[in-house]
Amino acid sequence: MKIEKKIISNLNKCYAMSQLAYKGENCFLVGAEKKDPCYLFAEDGTLLETVWEQPGGVMTITPVPGGSGSFLATHQFYSPNDSANAKIIIAEPKAEGGWSIRTLVDAPFVHRFGILNRNGVNYLIVCCLKSGHEYKNDWRSYGVCYGAVLPGDLSSYNETNQLKLSPIKIGMLKNHGYSLVCKDGYDAALVACEQGVFLFNPPAAVGEAWEVEQLLSVPSSDAVLVDFDGDGKLELGSIAPFHGNSIVIYHLDEHGNYVPQWKLGRPEAETEMVHATWACELLGKPSWIVGWRKGTKDTVAISWGEGDYVVDYIDRNTGCANAMHFVNKDGKDVIVATNREIDEVAMYIITE
Repeated sequence: MKIEKKIISNLNKCYAMSQLAYKGENCFLVGAEKKDPCYLFAEDGTLLETVWEQPGGVMTITPVPGGSGSFLATHQFYSPNDSANAKIIIAEPKAEGGWSIRTLVDAPFVHRFGILNRNGVNYLIVCCLKSGHEYKNDWRSYGVCYGAVLPGDLSSYNETNQLKLSPIKIGMLKNHGYSLVCKDGYDAALVACEQGVFLFNPPAAVGEAWEVEQLLSVPSSDAVLVDFDGDGKLELGSIAPFHGNSIVIYHLDEHGNYVPQWKLGRPEAETEMVHATWACELLGKPSWIVGWRKGTKDTVAISWGEGDYVVDYIDRNTGCANAMHFVNKDGKDVIVATNREIDEVAMYIITE
């Protein structure tokens, strides 16, 4: 694996990312954790626009389906101890230039959210880290996952007319992790918390209930589902516990239970606060990109090869908060990383 690194921005506490189809081009967004800007970049890493200067607190960004250039994002989640005013906003490009920003829904402590499509209907799933606190590091109030049908027309939603959310599952302590899973022809959500890892299936038809399945009972911070070895069964990659230092892959046994198969062979003192996680195909192989923010602050890609798991190092001593992969117009694999601990947004071109 050959890696060409390009630093494209020095954004204070850079954090969340998303691809975005904008004016007919493949672009991507990068938002900051603190009261800092959100930037729009071209596919090659060229800075195109500043979407906003603040308020920041961006934990998640995701495009609105339809390719209009609009997207949803978290605002005002600055930390687990400063997120009571968090909300999800709608950002829309204006015809005359610039961006319109307005509230979709107030969602205190919202950390992750996503848009899932099933049978032609888009559903919003909102994962709130907790539901309240009275002092620093107060974890007594459990997190909640909420859901809603996401209408195709969002023009009527604003601060005074917000999208209505309904609880799907309560009692989720340290409700941190979310990843999108394509399953049986529709989108599902993998959510990780202190109680374990859960698969959320949106309703098969509007008005029906969400289906929630527990896959793992080990306290987890984030998780992915990937068929690493090509046997037709999805392995479960888990970061544990909350903001933890353990990277484990579980395999389905003959009874349909996830059992430990592999663990990253590094001293856990070196892999503190594992945080970045992204499942993709990298150089044609199912892969899991993982980065940690303390200890040695490395970023790696985990894949299967020659009967065992292989670890390739993408970067070292950068403290990656989140990573994202796409294939550019030249057919090359690209990883974008928000190296939060050094305020660096980096692109990595990956070749054989």
